[in-house]
Amino acid sequence: MKLGPRVIKSGIAVTFALYICSVLKLESAVFAGIAAIFTIQPSIYRTWKQVWHQVQTNIIGAITAFLGLYFLGNDPFAIGLVIIILISISLKLKMGETISLTVVTVLAIMSAPGNEDWLFALNRFVVTFIGMATALLVNIFVYPPNYKKNYVEKINEIFQNLSILMRTAISDELTEKSFKDQMEQLENNIFLLEEQFLIFDEEREKMAKVNNMDVREIVVFKQMFKSLQQGYIVLEDIDTFYFTCKPTAEENKLFDQHLEYLIKYHELFLLKYDRKIKMDLPTLEDEEFMKQTEAFLEKVMQSYNTDQKIQMAVIGASIYNYAFQLDRLNRLVEQYMKKSQ
Repeated sequence: MKLGPRVIKSGIAVTFALYICSVLKLESAVFAGIAAIFTIQPSIYRTWKQVWHQVQTNIIGAITAFLGLYFLGNDPFAIGLVIIILISISLKLKMGETISLTVVTVLAIMSAPGNEDWLFALNRFVVTFIGMATALLVNIFVYPPNYKKNYVEKINEIFQNLSILMRTAISDELTEKSFKDQMEQLENNIFLLEEQFLIFDEEREKMAKVNNMDVREIVVFKQMFKSLQQGYIVLEDIDTFYFTCKPTAEENKLFDQHLEYLIKYHELFLLKYDRKIKMDLPTLEDEEFMKQTEAFLEKVMQSYNTDQKIQMAVIGASIYNYAFQLDRLNRLVEQYMKKSQ
C-alpha cells in the first residue's frame, strides 16, 4: 500500500498538535488531534479555507455550547438538543462541510464535569484551535503539494491506460473481464484527474501571489484532460455500438488503423509538451490531421447500409470530436512552447 503525502502530513499534524498541548500542559489533547485530521485538505488554499470556516463555525458552536451549559446543563438530552440546533444553524449558514468538527467542539465543551467549570470547557475549545493551526502549518511547510508535477504524472498514467484500450478496442484482444476492469479504472482516473485539475486551477486563482502559475499552461492542462475524456467516450461508443454492426475484416482494419493513427499523435503531442521530442521535426499541419479523420469517416459511411449508419454515425462523431480535441491540444502546446521560449 502506497502512503500519499496527505496521509503522512495527517500523522505529522496530529503528532505536533499533541506535542504542543503536552508542552502547554493542556488537557484533552486528543481533541487537537481530531481537529488536525479534519482540517488537512489536498491543497494549501483548501486547508486555509477549511480553517477559516472552522473558526467561524467553532465560535458559533462554542457560544451555543456555553449557552446550552448555562441554561440546560450537560445531561445527554441537553447535549443532543444543542447539537440539533447547531447543525440547523450551520446548514442555514451554508457551512455544512464543517459540521463534524464543530459537533466535536460542542461535545468537548459540554462534556465538562460541571456547569461551572468554564475553564475546563475553554481548555477544550483552545485545544481544538491548536489542532487546526497545526494542520495548516504542516500542509504549508511539510511536503508542499507540487500541483504541476502531480497533474502531468497523472495525465501520462491515464494516457498509458487509454493507449492500451484504444489499440485493442477493435482487435478485441483483451478478455471481456480485463477490458471491463480497465475501462472502470480509466473512468475513475479521469474523474480523479478532473478533481485534481479543479484543485490546481483553484490554487492558481486563489494563491496567485504564492504560487505563480502560467495561465497559458493551465489552458494546456485543461485541454489534456478534455482529450483524455473524449478518448474514453470513443471507447465507450465502440464497446456499445461497433460490434452490433457486424463489421468485416476490412472494416476492422480501417478502424484499427485510424485509431492507431490518433493515439500515436496523442502520444506525440504529450511528448512535445514534455520536451522529449526534437523541436526541429516537421510540424504537423492542422488541416492535414483533420482531413485524415474526415477521409476515414467518408469511407466508413460509404461501407454501411442505412440501418447501420445511425450506429456508425455515433461512433464517427465521437472519433471526429476526439481528433478535434487532439488537434486543439497540438496547437495549444505549440503556442505555449513558443511563448515560453
